[in-house]
Amino acid sequence: MKILFVADPLESFKTYKDTTFSMMREAARRGHELWACHPADLVWHSGGRVVARQARAITLTGAAHDWFSVVATAELALAEADAVVMRKDPPFDSEYFYATHLLGQAEREGARVFNSPQALRDHPEKLAILEFPQFTPPTLVTRSEAAIRAFHAEHHDIILKPLDGMGGAGIFRVGSDGLNLGAIIETLNKGGAETVMVQRYLPAIKDGDKRVLLIGGQVVPFCLARIPQGGEVRGNLAAGGKGVAQPISARDREIAEALGPILAARGLLLVGLDVIGDRLTEINVTSPTCFQEITEQTGFDVPKMFIDALERALAA
Repeated sequence: MKILFVADPLESFKTYKDTTFSMMREAARRGHELWACHPADLVWHSGGRVVARQARAITLTGAAHDWFSVVATAELALAEADAVVMRKDPPFDSEYFYATHLLGQAEREGARVFNSPQALRDHPEKLAILEFPQFTPPTLVTRSEAAIRAFHAEHHDIILKPLDGMGGAGIFRVGSDGLNLGAIIETLNKGGAETVMVQRYLPAIKDGDKRVLLIGGQVVPFCLARIPQGGEVRGNLAAGGKGVAQPISARDREIAEALGPILAARGLLLVGLDVIGDRLTEINVTSPTCFQEITEQTGFDVPKMFIDALERALAA
């Protein structure tokens, strides 16, 4: 099977923790053919098909550094791959958006793309939770400074975050004293020009922001609790959080089993739910991670589960 990974430059991968690398390693173990390109390589010309201009066929060397070897470089029509796996990291900016449209055209030409380009556009990672208010903390989405101040007056301790952030970037906590609330609103909403998400602060963050994985609609039985360190309020690994794998709770499973079939039916093969305490805070669909941390700490083979699901989807 020929698998094309659309991803960030391979040279930038930190293979000791990279989820895309773990997918590649498991696919290679099964004898699948690995190809890789960057979204900037995607091209469509009238009368032709969507192609990756500089796609690279690679083999894995097993080394920590120089971890791959390029076997060939060629123009590859996406429809000629058995599977196209979109693994470009956020942010979901204009170029990511345009890439999903090119991937959508490739689907019309016969390509099998995971996650579905349409589903990627329909499930922005902060806003996708709005469909499932029964599982979320009190949440406000607005440009309005007055609305944010009213939300703070009601809930006293709040988290504010930009809709296009990743890795914990741009997240602020404002306590009951309201210190710096005005300056934070100005920073995030750009004078009313940009929309902000506000949520009630969840004290359970001290026990971790849990990443719960859904693969093919099925729940991975272990999650990664990303625990804030020092004086941080953010558990994101990119913000210095400590990742501790643990069995999912009954509430984690309840949320995951409610969302799993719905999201899988929409073409989302891989989803990462963020759960703090018993509340769903985000639904990650662009490039969910934590495969290696969960596998190494628990022995549960998450990459195997993913490639199993990919093979089943292709056989369906």
